[in-house]
Amino acid sequence: MANVAGSAGKWSKGRRTVILSTIRDPRLITIRRGGTLTDADHHLIALWAAECAEHVLPLFEAVKPDDPRPREAIEHARAWVRGEVKMMVARAAGGHAMGAARDLRGAPRHAAYAAGQAGAVAHVAAHDLGAAAYAIKAVRASVPAAEAEAAGRRECQWQRDQLPDAIRELVLDDQRLRNDICWSVFEC
Repeated sequence: MANVAGSAGKWSKGRRTVILSTIRDPRLITIRRGGTLTDADHHLIALWAAECAEHVLPLFEAVKPDDPRPREAIEHARAWVRGEVKMMVARAAGGHAMGAARDLRGAPRHAAYAAGQAGAVAHVAAHDLGAAAYAIKAVRASVPAAEAEAAGRRECQWQRDQLPDAIRELVLDDQRLRNDICWSVFEC
């Protein structure tokens, strides 16, 4: 298979970094939009992304306990899977979570971005790696620099241990293909 990551790699749009490929992988596009991703697998991807984000959410809530936006994004991702909210509602909640990150730095910022990416999976399944990558970045930023790489590898492995069998190979292959535009965090 050709490298679906595209040649543009990581690029900036305004103040944030976009980690989506320039060439979209049809395996991460739903069947009704011309890809091969089933709704059931899209739901599993969304749940996995929510789990990755929730795992690091305490890093955000420790500094912003009264800001519900990241937690709401994760809850909306799960509610979308259950059919309780529309895709646009989950995606908007993801955007609000990313807004919660705006004035922060380090682990809390990355944790909020992870939640935002998890909320966006309802719209574009490929945001799953954003949730996972930002969660790894959050863990790395939460420990002393000398421990960051090892902590990141442990978080990456924890995430992989949570992958449902039905989407495991797809996600692992996508990590391999997009690792370079995801700060190389999937080397675990």
